[in-house]
Amino acid sequence: MEKPEKKYYTPEEYLAVEEAAEFRSEYYKGEIFAMSGATVNHNTIVLNVGANLLSVREKQCNVYVTDLKVRIETADMFTYPDVLIICGDLEFYNNRKDIILNPVAIIEVLSESTEGYDRGKKFECYRAIPTLREYILIDQFKVHIEQYCINPAGKWELTEYREKAEYLALCSVDSRISLETIYERVTFE
Repeated sequence: MEKPEKKYYTPEEYLAVEEAAEFRSEYYKGEIFAMSGATVNHNTIVLNVGANLLSVREKQCNVYVTDLKVRIETADMFTYPDVLIICGDLEFYNNRKDIILNPVAIIEVLSESTEGYDRGKKFECYRAIPTLREYILIDQFKVHIEQYCINPAGKWELTEYREKAEYLALCSVDSRISLETIYERVTFE
């Protein structure tokens, strides 16, 4: 039995599909991938992180959660990060107010279905964003955060956090958040 031929979309076709859809999807090299719904833990962590990063506004930066797309032109990708930090003026894709080009930090809350992708191909694509200085992965099933920061030599360095008593010190902006706060009201199974 023959497999049906994959349909490939242009970025413009994807954006038209996305505007008419009742659910969010991401785009990578012509393919569209539906996003699954988030868990209570996932949403709680995103809210906790976003709310506790509001102080970056004093540093001419802004925090956005869940619904802004990021365009990575060199990777031919559109994606919806969980949390974005953008400093300075917003740069938009094709003057669209829902697609950003210049995040300095991206934070993803890991799910079982996307964990490998978030650590692998997605991070590889994110590294092609010229303004990106920090990528943070937050586990929703246990206390564990992976923070990747670009060093002065242009290399990505990993710092891991596993204790609620620790503080996540962001390298892209002058801000700290306790893991206790990040995981507040999160229930582990």
